[in-house]
Amino acid sequence: MDQYPVPAGGDARRCPCLSGDTLAACCGRFLHAPSGTTFPPTAEALMRSRYTAFATLSADYLLRTWHPDTRPDTLELDPQQHWYRLEILNTARGGPWDNDGVVSFRACYRHRGVRDSLAETSRFVRLGKQWLYVDAL
Repeated sequence: MDQYPVPAGGDARRCPCLSGDTLAACCGRFLHAPSGTTFPPTAEALMRSRYTAFATLSADYLLRTWHPDTRPDTLELDPQQHWYRLEILNTARGGPWDNDGVVSFRACYRHRGVRDSLAETSRFVRLGKQWLYVDAL
């Protein structure tokens, strides 16, 4: 189930990560790429794409970008939880030449009419070309 239906004639909707770009040009190019072909270049880009995966109920992408040592076997996303704003608060390392990084963020959501937010500082590592989410600090 996709909370952001694709308009006729292509995917021109804005990316849920609030980059200002279209979903197709932003996080969509990672979420919809065949596994192992296209990777976010930084820890922050992976964080943004994972937020977009939550917003679009793409559990397979979340599992695919989770470090195997900490990844759950399954993941069920709640279609009643609507993610509507991502704020990147801080980043440390996580650039194209780093092997690890930390991203602090706040993600706002509405669940059954109640607004709330999740604040987290996440750890990421890069294995080969791919950044992976490890865990929350």
